[in-house]
Amino acid sequence: MAKSILSTKKRGCAMSIPTPIDATVIILTKNEERHIARAVASVEEFRNILVVDSGSSDRTVDIASNSGARIVQFEWDGKYPKKKEWALEFVETDWVFYLDADEFFDSDVVEDIRRVVLDPSAVAFEVPLRYFWEGRELLHGHRVMKRIGMRRSRCYWPRPDDLGVKNMWEVEGHYQPQARSGKVVRGVNPMGHQDEDGLYDYFARHNRYSDWEAHMLHRGERVSGNSRSKLGKLAVNLPAKPLVFFVYSYLARRGFLDGKAGLNYALALSFYYWQIGMKVRELELSGETGAE
Repeated sequence: MAKSILSTKKRGCAMSIPTPIDATVIILTKNEERHIARAVASVEEFRNILVVDSGSSDRTVDIASNSGARIVQFEWDGKYPKKKEWALEFVETDWVFYLDADEFFDSDVVEDIRRVVLDPSAVAFEVPLRYFWEGRELLHGHRVMKRIGMRRSRCYWPRPDDLGVKNMWEVEGHYQPQARSGKVVRGVNPMGHQDEDGLYDYFARHNRYSDWEAHMLHRGERVSGNSRSKLGKLAVNLPAKPLVFFVYSYLARRGFLDGKAGLNYALALSFYYWQIGMKVRELELSGETGAE
């Protein structure tokens, strides 16, 4: 059972420099010059900052290095481990936290993490996302929880049967590190997620993810489902899921209060679920072997 952390109240400016958090932050990059400086700056209170780059051709590496991060280069060989698990080879601390380059930690999340790292019973930490769409923060609608931190000694990355996915890529899919034992702590302060790359990249990325999701559903792989909330697990096999999700996100979760951005975000996610359903159907019609 996840335990909630109470929201952190903002305090006055402290004169002393805070003790570094005894943890490593891994930031995943590939051509992220628009985002990387913000991501690195948001984790400056951590002992180690590791940028795992995949051959960026822009200024990502220079910006990250000048911001104080250590850089390692990753080239995927089409096998396991994938990028997040592979990066653990370069980590010395027990606690490790993950950031995509277009994500960032607000000060409240940093303070929550500081407490979690000092809790001997905690083995993983998850938080909701602050999501930005069409230039504004969405305050309503569907919310995603993400497991951003884990103890390496008590958690592991699953290795599902997904290497044969059409258009497979180097980063782990929509699943999270799993705890062997111990307490998974759930924070209430959200982390930021603000992608500046535009809708072309958003839809291209979700086209790949829908390939992966369809493969997992068709093969009966459970690793993605194990990372979902109780509601998410119930919704996996719902008939007319895209329509049901739109009603849930836009009406039940009051996404309409975010105006046109809320409408378009709910439609985009509904389209994503429609893609998955269509691709599962395509796999079935092709005669590809599914769950045994």
